[in-house]
Amino acid sequence: MVKSSLRSKKISDAIQERGPLTVAAFMALALYDADIGYYARAPRRSGRAGDFFTSVDVGPVFGQLLTVQLAEMAEILNSEFGIQNWDLVEAGAADGRLSTDILRAARTRHPSLYEAVRLHLVETSAAAREAQRATLGENSDCLASSSAHLPASFEGVLIANELLDALPVHQVVMREEGLREVYVDLARGAAQVTTDGDALRLTTREGPPSTPALEDYLARIGVTLEPGWRAEISLQAVAWIRDAVRRLRRGFIILIDYGHEAQELYSATHAQGTLTTFARHTMAGPEWPAGPPWLQHPGEQDITAHVDFTSVRAAAEAEGLQTLGFLDQTYFLLGILTGGGREPVQRVQGGREPVRLEGSRPPLSSRPPSRHLKMLLMPGGLGSTHKVLILGKGVGTPDLLGCSYRQRIT
Repeated sequence: MVKSSLRSKKISDAIQERGPLTVAAFMALALYDADIGYYARAPRRSGRAGDFFTSVDVGPVFGQLLTVQLAEMAEILNSEFGIQNWDLVEAGAADGRLSTDILRAARTRHPSLYEAVRLHLVETSAAAREAQRATLGENSDCLASSSAHLPASFEGVLIANELLDALPVHQVVMREEGLREVYVDLARGAAQVTTDGDALRLTTREGPPSTPALEDYLARIGVTLEPGWRAEISLQAVAWIRDAVRRLRRGFIILIDYGHEAQELYSATHAQGTLTTFARHTMAGPEWPAGPPWLQHPGEQDITAHVDFTSVRAAAEAEGLQTLGFLDQTYFLLGILTGGGREPVQRVQGGREPVRLEGSRPPLSSRPPSRHLKMLLMPGGLGSTHKVLILGKGVGTPDLLGCSYRQRIT
């Protein structure tokens, strides 16, 4: 565990050097700094021994189902565009567990898919990157690159599972006089939040927006915040998708995260914002009487905000991508399981057998869902809180398995 004195020094030095930090700058330190960052210091933060659960932590079935969708995408790239060897890029890959589940399923059920794939794991944490080959095990021969950055150019499929929600966000609040931004500063006087009982005392202050891009962002999506409303704006998520699209020559992007369309996210329903923390499977936020929970224990807890899918999708489309689907994870996975009642589920990757994910068991569409599958599908859990945005570049508008059941957002 990083000593609180090191965290205190890093953050206080940054404030003294730069002045009050935007929430985005504070999150960048607390989550990604090489010395004190929550994500930077460990190969894995989710699961029973971590602070939160993701779909990957439910078991290998999530990766197995994604493999079916990837096999169909690879078939499209091969049959329609002559792309035999393709890139699988996982952004925010941590130690590579999701890609490992995908490759294991591909190796068993779609050997041609496995033989053609070039895996690129993108992860900012050096500790996580060091653990990737061990996690991949016998599948490490597929690994083409492991880096903190997306490949300069690639052709295939990019997957980002719960990446965008962890990118640093600016926090703003609307006042009668106009939009204000929230900053993190060293506390003076009585307004204090004590961190770990040490000398570091942080507080939030309001000031003018740090960049006109914040007001431009809200204007672009037609959002008007009411006085008193607080909101988060992820300029970095928009920048990330633009960069990813420019690097993708041809193929698909699958984004899986929790969030909303802009009109829902920036509404009375979320008038206090969505900035949240997770520690030891306990969520806190957005506000406590003692101050914002995300301000406490920097480097020792996750900090996350809901994704504005409207802005992410608009940025991707402005760069030339087409939206192929936007739906709850429940319906995405049901489409893969059932094919929406249509024939293509029987012929993934040119095969003639029903889609089977484990051993010689019957097709998933003909047997009751397992406990793990229920966790991925049930409303109110991962199935409805997580949304899936599928984008395509230079691939037309194929009728994908994941979009074949029902395109619905709850």
